[in-house]
Amino acid sequence: MAKPISFARGAPSLDIVDVEGLRSAADRAFTADPGRMTAYGTSVGYPPLREWIAQRHEVPPERVLVTNGSMQADAFLFDALVSPGDAVIVERPTYDRTLLSLRARGADVQAVELEADGIDVGALERLLAGGLRPKLAHIIPNFQNPAGYTLSAAKREQLLALAQKQGFTVFEDDPYVELRFEGSPLDSMLSLDSETVVYASSFSKTVCPGIRVGYLVGPEELIARIAKLATGAYISPSMVSQGIVNEFCRSGALTRSIETVKAALRERAQTLCDALARELPDARFVAPQGGYFLWVDLPAGTDVGALFAAAAQRDVQFVKGSEFVLEGAESSLRLAYSGVRPTEIEEGVARLADAYREVRAA
Repeated sequence: MAKPISFARGAPSLDIVDVEGLRSAADRAFTADPGRMTAYGTSVGYPPLREWIAQRHEVPPERVLVTNGSMQADAFLFDALVSPGDAVIVERPTYDRTLLSLRARGADVQAVELEADGIDVGALERLLAGGLRPKLAHIIPNFQNPAGYTLSAAKREQLLALAQKQGFTVFEDDPYVELRFEGSPLDSMLSLDSETVVYASSFSKTVCPGIRVGYLVGPEELIARIAKLATGAYISPSMVSQGIVNEFCRSGALTRSIETVKAALRERAQTLCDALARELPDARFVAPQGGYFLWVDLPAGTDVGALFAAAAQRDVQFVKGSEFVLEGAESSLRLAYSGVRPTEIEEGVARLADAYREVRAA
């Protein structure tokens, strides 16, 4: 029986997780601060980690709130800013759980096409000129999930100018920012305008998913309002997880972990691109400069639902493109390369190509 190969989950494989570093960080955290580590904390998070994040973003600690993962941060922000009927801009495609979260809150979700250099700012400008007044624009600026694209510096400035003019908030959802393996880092939108932008990130992609630590950076009044929501939701997030992350970051282990993850991702992304070009020449994609994901467009009319079933018969998994849009993308799919080693990528793409040939023949 063939070994299952999954391109579905955006998570690192165990071989690139610094388990020993985490074990050492946990030991130091419990030794240095057992009182705060084992007690209820406050809704803003573990104070030393909050301060470390604030220093990293060059903001006061009062502008930072540390949460149980970045999805919790997203949820708190949406609860604070989005009411039923409010227009919210999203990229098309975008993270499927963002779509679900916004629709569950009754938002009027307005999807704007994503280009290889980020959201189509011209299309957004036309929507605004037509009378749309969004409350929020959700943007994944670096190595976007699911497409892997990065918002260009020029578009970052154009988007901020539109937000400033029309009075909407830019939600810069940035969990992949540290995972760049090509090109030069771009300024965050938060660093360009700390009043218009609310920023979120996570340690799931650079430390490990199981640590469940994310955070928000935003205007002090908004963070204080979200802190009250957090108090009602869970009193405080996990002090144990945040204490471990604090020691991991301050010891230098985070920097080493990022380099390990980036090196692995660089090799895996290149292997995936080479394998697709060789085995599946009908596939159209943009080679990512970082992150976890590759978006693949197949010829119009390709039934990716049938391909999904045919691939499953060959023990290969991926996520259908239609999961990341309100409608359409029936001929697209997302491949996550973060959790598969190069030899598995080679074999997985070969099986996927075989499934594709079966579907096309049918």
